[in-house]
Amino acid sequence: MENDYNWLALAAGNSRLHWGWFKHHTLIDTWDTSHILNTVKPRQLPQLFFPPNLIKQGLFDVPVYLASVVTHQTDCWQNYSKLNLINLQDIQLTNLYPTIGIDRALAVWGAIATYHQACLVIDGGTALTFTGVDERGKLIGGAILPGLRSQLLTLKHKTAALPEIELPHSLPLRWALDTDTAIASGILYTAISGIHDYILDWLHQFPSSQVIFTGGDGELLLRSLHQQFPNLATKAIVDFHLIFEGIRLVYAQKNL
Repeated sequence: MENDYNWLALAAGNSRLHWGWFKHHTLIDTWDTSHILNTVKPRQLPQLFFPPNLIKQGLFDVPVYLASVVTHQTDCWQNYSKLNLINLQDIQLTNLYPTIGIDRALAVWGAIATYHQACLVIDGGTALTFTGVDERGKLIGGAILPGLRSQLLTLKHKTAALPEIELPHSLPLRWALDTDTAIASGILYTAISGIHDYILDWLHQFPSSQVIFTGGDGELLLRSLHQQFPNLATKAIVDFHLIFEGIRLVYAQKNL
């Protein structure tokens, strides 16, 4: 049956769910939704979270490969009969430490499988993370700090007078004369300076390496890096499908 080749990749992040629809090894579509609030039924996927083209296929009882960093989202899937919960033991990288996020590990595994070289993955999500792996699939290490939106929310909730703003699509004036621009300047310029430093250090160790931005703010970060450090930015790309490639690799080794 054709449905036997259909399956869903689901990455449960801190802010959103990231879905991927596969036909065997081919990624057909991706989309993002809010978190699930109710327990998924044993043989009925939550159609509310599906785009129209997937609903038309009638794919409401297919395998789901779940990578989750959010406990309550994992719990929502425990009753689903075709759940495949991904853990670190499924990921064929070396030097992983027990508490590394499954999303980071899958993304760098997907990166080296795609680009066949050492990779530095910079994920601009709820957290801004740096994760480096060498060409042999050994985790070199990384770093974690609050993402751009998390920094904005911190200013909103921890200060009495600062407003919530929307970040501009490119770097603002560094020396601002209004509060909104001052917030954008402080967050973006310090983030890009830090990213620049991490990339330089990584390329010093691994000159033949691919630098990859991913996550919701990946494009903004690379665009801002290009404005501030154009020579360095040419060494970097954006790829939003790294985690789905990592999940596909898990699917592949379970369906030889």
